[in-house]
Amino acid sequence: MAIFENLSGRLTSSLKKISGRASLSETNIRDTLREVRTALIEADVALPVVKELIEQIRNRALGQEVQSSLTPAQQFLKIVETELTSLMGSKNEALNLSIQPPAVILIAGLQGAGKTTTAAKLARYLINREKKKVMLVSADVYRPAAIQQLEVLSSEVDAEFFDSEDTQKPEKIVQAALQAAKKRFVDVLIVDTAGRLHVDSELMSELSRIHASCKPIETLFVLDAMTGQDAANTAAEFNRVLPLTGIILTKVDGDARGGAALTAKRISGKPIKFVGIGEKIDDLEPFHPERIASRILGMGDMLTLIEQAERKIDKQKAQKLASKFVRGKAFDLEDLRDQLHQMKDMGGMSGMIEKLPGIGNIANMAHQSNAINQFARMEVIIDSMTPAERRNPEILNGSRKRRITQGSGTTIQDLNRLVKQYKQMGKMMKRMKGQDLGNMMRGLMTKRTPISRRF
Repeated sequence: MAIFENLSGRLTSSLKKISGRASLSETNIRDTLREVRTALIEADVALPVVKELIEQIRNRALGQEVQSSLTPAQQFLKIVETELTSLMGSKNEALNLSIQPPAVILIAGLQGAGKTTTAAKLARYLINREKKKVMLVSADVYRPAAIQQLEVLSSEVDAEFFDSEDTQKPEKIVQAALQAAKKRFVDVLIVDTAGRLHVDSELMSELSRIHASCKPIETLFVLDAMTGQDAANTAAEFNRVLPLTGIILTKVDGDARGGAALTAKRISGKPIKFVGIGEKIDDLEPFHPERIASRILGMGDMLTLIEQAERKIDKQKAQKLASKFVRGKAFDLEDLRDQLHQMKDMGGMSGMIEKLPGIGNIANMAHQSNAINQFARMEVIIDSMTPAERRNPEILNGSRKRRITQGSGTTIQDLNRLVKQYKQMGKMMKRMKGQDLGNMMRGLMTKRTPISRRF
């Protein structure tokens, strides 16, 4: 997650200096906290929040909690993790949909924050993961083509859409949509509203009327992470007019600072419930403060990695690969391409690496060493082959190689490197007993142990 790259690098570097110490003193704690303070300020965390956080860490670190520990340095790291988690809200706060359907979710925010796309992403999340029947409606009668944009997105995410006209009053649109949602037995109605400034009293008054007309159980403020700590102040201003229930943080993939995520809960008093992690329609994830704190400190995020694997790994392809191993069949380039595709679906190599505990900044190192580009190049080369060539790379002669490299825009050296790596993988597979490997993979597909019981 790009939003925490710089902060994570600075904090892990600072805390590494203290982690090897057998004991802690006020002096080495003070020096480390000075560096932590600088890292937080550079991450655009509000100064009052930084002061409060540093003071809480210092008081706990110098107290009996650390002095009585057998590993004071490790306990200090635990304190930093706990305080970061508390700052962001302690735990994920799920949507409250415990109401007679349709449950109404009102989406509000500033202009350009990404409200319409976020509304569609939220619909996709509720349809795919919560198995809800969702309807979308646009109450934005000001932005050109806003209604049409939401209609297109509704179709993309398989949500129902309530049509409206920009000549109608927003509150009348919402009332009609609510009645339609009841008739169609919709579980959740998501209302997209026009972007507005908190200083625009007329538009804020209109937003209050929309809220009163549909009585939403959730009123979510869409917050652009690129605006840093100012975003949290804006959410607090909106909350004075509108009873917000939570925040959706968008564009976190475009900001490497993290100030908005670390500041929003403390300043606005409202929990971050979701984060938009990319441009794809599936790129909306629940916000888990404890997991984010762990990743910031270089401790990984295995729970999120497992959840992504359970959602995105193609079970049929995995079962097919397991069956090949059971029968003693060779691992071919078709299989390698499938694995590269699934790795991309899970956020790519860097997205997976950053969630592994103890990895630290290897994701950045992988980028620097061009490893990510090499995986992409491998996939392009395999795509340029015929099915027969992918199943049996031994038939690749000079003319075939020239055709493949010309079609993929790569070199003979790139192709030879891929074949060499493939052969090395094949040798590794042969060292493992086919039956054992097949059973292991089949077990991953059939034993659906709840995540909470795996740790």
